[in-house]
Amino acid sequence: MTDLTVNICGTDLKNPVIAASGTFGFGREFSEYFSLSRLGGISSKGLTLNRREGNTGIRIYETTGGLLNSIGLQNPGIDEFIENELPFMEQQGTVIMANVGGNTIDEYIKAVDKLNETNIDIIELNISCPNVKKGGMAFGIKAETAYKVVSEVRQICKKPLIVKLSPNAEDIVHMAESCVKAGADGLSLVNTFSGMAIDIKSRKPIFDNIIAGLSGPGIKPIALRMVYQVSKAVDVPILGIGGIMDYKDVVEFIMVGAWAIQVGSGNFKNPKVTLDIIEGLKEFMIEEGIKSLEEIRGII
Repeated sequence: MTDLTVNICGTDLKNPVIAASGTFGFGREFSEYFSLSRLGGISSKGLTLNRREGNTGIRIYETTGGLLNSIGLQNPGIDEFIENELPFMEQQGTVIMANVGGNTIDEYIKAVDKLNETNIDIIELNISCPNVKKGGMAFGIKAETAYKVVSEVRQICKKPLIVKLSPNAEDIVHMAESCVKAGADGLSLVNTFSGMAIDIKSRKPIFDNIIAGLSGPGIKPIALRMVYQVSKAVDVPILGIGGIMDYKDVVEFIMVGAWAIQVGSGNFKNPKVTLDIIEGLKEFMIEEGIKSLEEIRGII
């Protein structure tokens, strides 16, 4: 028998494959292709306390080895999510992670407090958001700022708290250690890298916001390195993210220390990529005589 189950912060997942935030919406569109119950979990589209319309102009731009996105956290807001989207997610038979962002610590606290009273399984705190009270620098750049927001949220959060790290942090290992010290039950890494693209005909940036987020296969080697480094420094579950396109990528992330993984950009290329990954992982484990993921986790 091959056991794909994994326990993340006290929550049992049937397999380690989670649909990443921002690439899967709330699951409705993908439910037309397959039963979402086959997934280990779904991380919701990034949620903020209040509704956001997102950025203007082009939002997605394909580049060599990946995608640039400038969505601007468009979302319906916490209240509308709880009323209109969460009931659908609750019926899908999989673990629900609510990805939460904010521009101030107070926004994070109020949003998480509302989610405390729901059936959400895990809160995934997105600290890549700009701190408007500190000149717009992301909460996840400096360790001391990240410590502040995580510790404040931890005091009121009644759910397992996973913090999603930005690869643009000054020191990813120090950042991870600070978040765990502040009370994070687990870590997701990495979020998108800062990047940009130029329209050489108009001689202007592709994005109205100029700077965008890079994801996809091109970032995988760097994300893999960061997961490896962080896994050696902290003793909490890690969700590996970054350019995962097939089961072999998943095996690599688990071997460097990830407990589970999230699939992002791959969903746009193949709506059923998560299922292909689950089946491929199962076949690989059978062929290699691996009975559970614990046998290979962190062996590098």
